[in-house]
Amino acid sequence: MRALLVGSGGREHALAWKLAQSPILDELHAAPGNPGIASVGTCHPVRADDGEALLALARCLGVDLVIVGPEAPLVAGVADALRHAGTTVFGPGRDAARIEGSKGFAKDVMVAAGVPTARVLEQPTAPCVVKLDGLAAGKGVFVCLNHDDLRRGLEAARKLGGDIVVEELLDGAELSVFALVDGHDVVPFGAARDYSRVGDGDLGPNTGGMGSYTPVADAPPVDELVDEVHRPVVEELARRGTPFVGCLYAGLMLTDGGVRVLEFNCRFGDPETQVLLPALGDDLLPAFAATASGELAGVSLGAGEEAALTVALAAPQYPERGDTGTPIDGVADAEATGALVFHAGTALAGRELVTNGGRILNVTGTAASVSEARERAYAGVERISFAGARYRTDIGAGVAERARA
Repeated sequence: MRALLVGSGGREHALAWKLAQSPILDELHAAPGNPGIASVGTCHPVRADDGEALLALARCLGVDLVIVGPEAPLVAGVADALRHAGTTVFGPGRDAARIEGSKGFAKDVMVAAGVPTARVLEQPTAPCVVKLDGLAAGKGVFVCLNHDDLRRGLEAARKLGGDIVVEELLDGAELSVFALVDGHDVVPFGAARDYSRVGDGDLGPNTGGMGSYTPVADAPPVDELVDEVHRPVVEELARRGTPFVGCLYAGLMLTDGGVRVLEFNCRFGDPETQVLLPALGDDLLPAFAATASGELAGVSLGAGEEAALTVALAAPQYPERGDTGTPIDGVADAEATGALVFHAGTALAGRELVTNGGRILNVTGTAASVSEARERAYAGVERISFAGARYRTDIGAGVAERARA
């Protein structure tokens, strides 16, 4: 099978790494890809949001399956352009991708489906959460504990442009839960805990994600969560004539009153993918092909025996701005420790690896337990250096402390 992976981030490198292990894969291509993806496939200089160019590339390469990684091309309708031309695509069309592209639309779907979610406030009142209605790469959420927070949150959200949604502030542990959906059938994929704030102790602004781990010991069974949250939404989208095809990702809050949905996303998480795939025990490509072809019935995915934890290395001013052109050292040394290094924002300047984004690399450790995986991930992190590199030192720290206790 020939596959074309669309995207260039850490999530896409993790997907490429796992897809390349499939015995039924003949060729792996990426558009545009990154230096890490280039180590397992062939990269092509085509933008992820250029539907016409992607279609031309898919036809030229004779690919059997296109896998769209990032949310922006999906919300823009890239999957529709490919699918309408006869290409088999893993990823929802524009209408179904509104589950991530519009917080208001997602709320409407959840209410109609009877899925528990955070209550929308008619008048902004602290404590609350201010959210940009549209896409913001994980940076459009502002937790407001008091009046000053609320003022600053509203100002920041308005600067980003677009409509704003204000919700009640929920208390509890967050969890990311994933499922494959072929329009009607739903297969649980896995769960991970993400660290969205930029600083240790969950301080600072929200980011696209500074680290994650799996499995999550204090979470309910994934099958139960998918039954409660994903299946009703999939049924509601199908009832509206906008069936969802691809990966449906629910961001949950585990409150004392039960599960509440914070948001839905129309793709795999980043950096959750960087821990879910190393912990996955099954071949990914047949499951993706079955999803895209509407043939998920009977497919199951089993987790492997290992835990995984990943740490994001980011640019010095992230999330306010990224960094480009700064030399990166130590990736091979980190990999020599046994860590997996997924490229998120890198480029080549001649033969030298340099920074090219906000989150630069994801370093993943795998082991029999989360605490051991944490040790291996940070051992890899210590081998990598670039000017101003920043990362959180507390990813999975609570799990390690409980293990020691």
